[in-house]
Amino acid sequence: MRAFIFPGQGSQFPGMGYDLFKSSKESKNLFHHANKILNFDIAKIMFEGSKEDLTKTNVTQPAIFIHSIALSKCTNLSPDMVAGHSLGEFSALVASKTLSFEDGLKLVSKRAEAMQTACDDIDSTMAAIIGLDCKVIEKVCNEHNDIVVPANYNSSNQIVISGKRNGVIEICKKLSNLGAKKTVLLPVSGAFHSPIMDLAKASLKQTITEINFNKPICPIYQNVCAEGIKDPEKIKYNLIEQLTKPVKWFQTIEKMVNDGATQFFEIGPGNVLTGLNRRINRSIESTKLIIE
Repeated sequence: MRAFIFPGQGSQFPGMGYDLFKSSKESKNLFHHANKILNFDIAKIMFEGSKEDLTKTNVTQPAIFIHSIALSKCTNLSPDMVAGHSLGEFSALVASKTLSFEDGLKLVSKRAEAMQTACDDIDSTMAAIIGLDCKVIEKVCNEHNDIVVPANYNSSNQIVISGKRNGVIEICKKLSNLGAKKTVLLPVSGAFHSPIMDLAKASLKQTITEINFNKPICPIYQNVCAEGIKDPEKIKYNLIEQLTKPVKWFQTIEKMVNDGATQFFEIGPGNVLTGLNRRINRSIESTKLIIE
């Protein structure tokens, strides 16, 4: 069975999508359509902008989404199951025909705007913890007296924590003392997938209720539950919860394998998910879909 997986924030790069724009008429039309929906020239920023331009949340999230969908439309392959890492879940929803491209982009834009607003209110960040059991990390976070939580379960050996900046720094020191091989503060603008995103969650919920969700053509394995879902109402609920709950990524990949996935195709900028798949299960056949 064929699985499509879509990357999230952090996979962007200057010039992303330009080769697609040049080589595919459908991609060119998609970029022009995206500019009109967003009311700014995101294609120009993607093609000509600097690395710094592409790190702004209101640009990063739509850019990755647009690139992923443009790339997916350049293949004759169809998925038997889909999943996306954080932001990538919106790309997966379009690939599974749960959402139209237009509605998906509107939701991504609203999500980015709401998350940026939540980030502006509190000094917060995220950090990757490498080489320490997740139970140890969970215990230390739970014992901390401020907001710091596990945010991304990328592999059994790589967990990302999220919360108030001082708390994240303090916990990184504790985890290093407990045997973590490495702790790395991430270049992000806030504490994604934590209670700090409550304000963004309320805003996104309102927008989601106004948009039509179709029954997907295949199961979408969602971040918050690591289960294949086809019920549109459950998909909506999980999508809202995703903003403040952790991304159960390695659990998702393991579940997809158990449910019959034999080939994984990473669709979007970068190859982060292909690398994670190797860490999760070396026997997984995982390929970066390259059209550019």
